[in-house]
Amino acid sequence: MNNSSSHFYDLVIIGTGVAASTVAYECNAYGWKIAIIDSRPFGGTCALRGCDPKKVLIAAEEAIDWKIRMKGKGIEVNQNNGNNANDFTIKWEDLEKFKKTFTDPVPRNREEGFLKAGIDTYHGIAEFVCKNKIKIKNHNIYKENDFDNTNNDSKNNKENDFKIIEGKYFVIATGAKPRPLKIEGEQLITTSDQFLELTSLPKNIVFIGGGYISFEFAFVAVHAGSKVTILHRNHKPLDIFDYDLVKKIIEKSKHIGINTLFGKEVIKIEEKRTNNNGTSQNKLIVHYKQRYNNSSSSLPSSTNTNKKGYDIDLQLETETTNHISTIEADLVVHGAGRIPQIDELNLETAGIEYDNKNGIMVNEYLQSVSNPNIYAAGDATLNLGGPPLTPIGIYEGRIVAHNLLCDYNNKTTANNNKNNKKEKPDYTGVPSVVFTIPPIASVGISEQVAKDKGLQFKTLYTDTSNWFSSKRIGEHYSAFKIITDEKTDKILGAHIIRHNAEEIINIFALAIRSGISKKDLKNTAALFTYPTNSSDIVYML
Repeated sequence: MNNSSSHFYDLVIIGTGVAASTVAYECNAYGWKIAIIDSRPFGGTCALRGCDPKKVLIAAEEAIDWKIRMKGKGIEVNQNNGNNANDFTIKWEDLEKFKKTFTDPVPRNREEGFLKAGIDTYHGIAEFVCKNKIKIKNHNIYKENDFDNTNNDSKNNKENDFKIIEGKYFVIATGAKPRPLKIEGEQLITTSDQFLELTSLPKNIVFIGGGYISFEFAFVAVHAGSKVTILHRNHKPLDIFDYDLVKKIIEKSKHIGINTLFGKEVIKIEEKRTNNNGTSQNKLIVHYKQRYNNSSSSLPSSTNTNKKGYDIDLQLETETTNHISTIEADLVVHGAGRIPQIDELNLETAGIEYDNKNGIMVNEYLQSVSNPNIYAAGDATLNLGGPPLTPIGIYEGRIVAHNLLCDYNNKTTANNNKNNKKEKPDYTGVPSVVFTIPPIASVGISEQVAKDKGLQFKTLYTDTSNWFSSKRIGEHYSAFKIITDEKTDKILGAHIIRHNAEEIINIFALAIRSGISKKDLKNTAALFTYPTNSSDIVYML
């Protein structure tokens, strides 16, 4: 399939995260000539700016939370040299150095892996110049360990610093970026990427948005000694998770000192110079407005099947709608959602349909609906319903690679056997987790979705804070909700908040994806090792 031109490729991939890397190696195994491009250090969000470094920070947080929960239950901090129990804290600078031992080697290792496999690597900003050609702007501007955004052409930009490459097929796997808030002072907000690179943690932090990014980082920050506030524009934080469990994590948030304010829409950020004990400091003033009136009949309430939001006791100040309030902070962090990062690609030139919310518009085979030589995977395309998760990126990458090979085989051979049949993604039984302490995990449908669909189902909801597995570690926020089909006895949904929920949920995910009945799972769980967290599954069914 190779073309004689040194700049012609069978496949050009934009992005170097898990989805892109999966496609690259799968197609490379079949002898394809492949180019891979990234405007940022090679490795993608998960390894450099997301899942992996986040979990390193969370490990330190877990140590602090264990100490708090187990104090007086056999654990005390050594108080030699006049120290007290509160001296057992996170030293952020050392934690950041430890985190970098995981992230710093990634770009070099990822690129060396591509080159060793015979995959050509390019650094720069990719944009289509026609349906089968890409211009790589600021070619080779990348400097190792430069984690700054390269989204501005003024940085080391030379007008003629570009390269044109041509391809038969293209895969867009560029990931996601923070959603533009379109408010005054937005440039003063710190992204989640930048938060992970902080060399010190400020005293006062405000998180905008009540999604998983805000809650996970807020838990880390408060355990590191910061004063933390979360501002969320409606009354449904962590909205893809079961509301009964979310209410528990909000209770835990308040217990550890996080100020959670809901129904608060941020409208402006401004910088203010202050003088504190003779020291001049820059402060950020966050302006936000009340979005609900306390007397409004449309106020969200879980007593009305929770279609609009949670119980108002989560937080509702007695303010009138549109009342403007302010809060002072040293740092304001964006946690208000992400969108596909595709705006620099000049997609119109290549005839690629897209929208800002769902990214590249693809058919059931993850193939562009308007340009059949284009495929997309991971967070760059969301219109099929796949959640923006790392396992989904890997999964979709494998499907894209298979379908690309099918395309080529079907065009070049008359043998149209089953191995050349394209595959469609199946997102049944994909679990999601918020890595707070304790974590919240969910798989399958929620109770509300089951009601909306008119299904005949059973719901078992139990607070498990008095179970042995919770009491032995001092965990007071623990519960589960299991939804099963009344007719088939199949598990429709599982929702858990407790220690090791992120592990337990995988067993329920396997049951849902494989169609295992509640009875069969219970019989199997009865033989799990005891006492373990997964052995509790038998009591959840």
